[in-house]
Amino acid sequence: MPPCPQARLAPNSGPMRALILALCLLLAPAVAAETVHPVHGLAMHGAPKYGPGFKHFDYVNPEAPKGGEIRLAEIGGWDSLNPFIVKGDPPAGADLPFETLMVNSADEAFSEYGLIAESVEVPADRSWVIFNLRPKARWHDGKPITADDVVFSFEVLKAKGHPRYRFYYAAVDKVEKLAERRVRFAFKPGDNRELPLIVGQLPILPRHYWQGRDFAVTTLEPPLGSGPYKVAGFDTQHTITYERVKDYWGADLAVRKGEYNFDRIRYDSYRDTTVALEAFKAGEYDWRSENEAKKWATAYEDWTGLKDGRGRKNAFANQRPAGMQGYAFNLRRALFADIRVRRALGLAFDFEWTNKTLFYSQYKRTASYFANSELASLGLPSPLELKVLEPLRGQIPPEVFTAEFKPPATEGDGNIRPNLRAAMRLLEEAGWRVVDGKLVDGAGRPFAFEILLVQPAWERITLPFVRNLSRLGIEASVRTVDPAQYKNRIDHFDFDMVVHVWGQSQSPGNEQLGYWGSESADEAGGQNVAGIKNKAVDALIEQVISAPDRETLVARTRALDRVLLWNHYVIPQWHLGLDRLVWWDKFGMPDTVPASGVQVMTWWVKK
Repeated sequence: MPPCPQARLAPNSGPMRALILALCLLLAPAVAAETVHPVHGLAMHGAPKYGPGFKHFDYVNPEAPKGGEIRLAEIGGWDSLNPFIVKGDPPAGADLPFETLMVNSADEAFSEYGLIAESVEVPADRSWVIFNLRPKARWHDGKPITADDVVFSFEVLKAKGHPRYRFYYAAVDKVEKLAERRVRFAFKPGDNRELPLIVGQLPILPRHYWQGRDFAVTTLEPPLGSGPYKVAGFDTQHTITYERVKDYWGADLAVRKGEYNFDRIRYDSYRDTTVALEAFKAGEYDWRSENEAKKWATAYEDWTGLKDGRGRKNAFANQRPAGMQGYAFNLRRALFADIRVRRALGLAFDFEWTNKTLFYSQYKRTASYFANSELASLGLPSPLELKVLEPLRGQIPPEVFTAEFKPPATEGDGNIRPNLRAAMRLLEEAGWRVVDGKLVDGAGRPFAFEILLVQPAWERITLPFVRNLSRLGIEASVRTVDPAQYKNRIDHFDFDMVVHVWGQSQSPGNEQLGYWGSESADEAGGQNVAGIKNKAVDALIEQVISAPDRETLVARTRALDRVLLWNHYVIPQWHLGLDRLVWWDKFGMPDTVPASGVQVMTWWVKK
């Protein structure tokens, strides 16, 4: 547009001159578009720790030798090599052949750096993101990774992938190819600064490989990937071996330096944890993360590896959020609809006795969905928390405003009578009464339900809980099933109560929609195992997602935490804050353990 012509006005025509100037400004071109420069990485809030041109992450050994084999174990079998769909059960390590656009560091709250993407472009409002792909990024068949592959990956994962992808990427409005190695994602209106990083986690799949194949079905043909490993051989349900790709295109990248040092990674499948433990001590595999307190305390006393110095046993502190592990109610069952009933059942679980008697006092009681992190709620709500909680007053439990949530406690001596008396008062308020030793409702129907387990080790923990429930007149039964049946029943919400773990990161965001959002409650295979449908929870999730800075994110997450806790959706169990590891002493490891804990893929086989 040409410049506005100078009007010939009398010297005293100031008002008219001002009017013409205003009209000129309205007709002038819009202010120049924001200049966006490519960057090497993104942080959720602030700047990423590692600057442009960094050589490697601080928690790796960049000189780690390559070679050798690590043998690992998994519990239960597997029947599919497609880890991206709800059907089938993939083996451990099934994601090793695949890469994402960007990769997280293990020593920051939430930062990502370019992997398949060489650089990324994001405007100040983060309403879109452009990824510029590395020219040298290649599939295992030698073909280049292109923008077509990125577009295909997004579309096929949302259309045919596991339900979690539909929720995780729901805020993406459009993806388009701009050039052969340049792709743009546009986001729906809203204030979600996490979206560029969420899209950065997108697994990239080869469009040319999947043409003519049905993505939604299970397969035993190893899918084509681009990652540091590919499937070398397998025996379905029993074992699988991955071999390092010798000409892996990303080997020298800063984000991969010092990682994936093993030539081969082998996983053997075992029926249960007891069999797996004995196999480890016999030298059948090399490295083990011990999740059972009793085994950690007693099971390695007779291990010859520890006695003769050929083995190692150590606990490494971590700073990652422990999340929530607990007995989860299936809220789709009318039996658990009343909050007083859920609260009463929580009073029947004696953590202190369990920890002292069964766990050698190793654990801490979990009192937050974000335990072991600054995200956990403490004391009464802060002013920043109240800012998002006050509009929900009347829709959330009143205790959110007046009390700090603390799980019921005992003296640990087995005397749980005071808790059971409190539980019975709540059950009576909810319309239950004891008749001939059985708790029944107004229609005479007994209070009975099943606790579904996947490992026999959980029986010794759960049966004392069942005995306490029986003292209330509740008929609780325990059923342990194999991993395949367990997964099928969980995927289709065919259970009453189950032990479940919701893992958390240091920067919660979109994944909370899948965990507790109302829309995910009826999605088969989804992560909202409890079946939570609560508009106040939905509103708080949106507040967490739209948090503009770290301080606000922490406050809003704590507010969400309080509302989840006081609704008694689970009976909280315990957490540790340690990685308990045992291994045959054939490995070297970096000197630094990052906040996220031990990263076994930074270890190497000693020469």
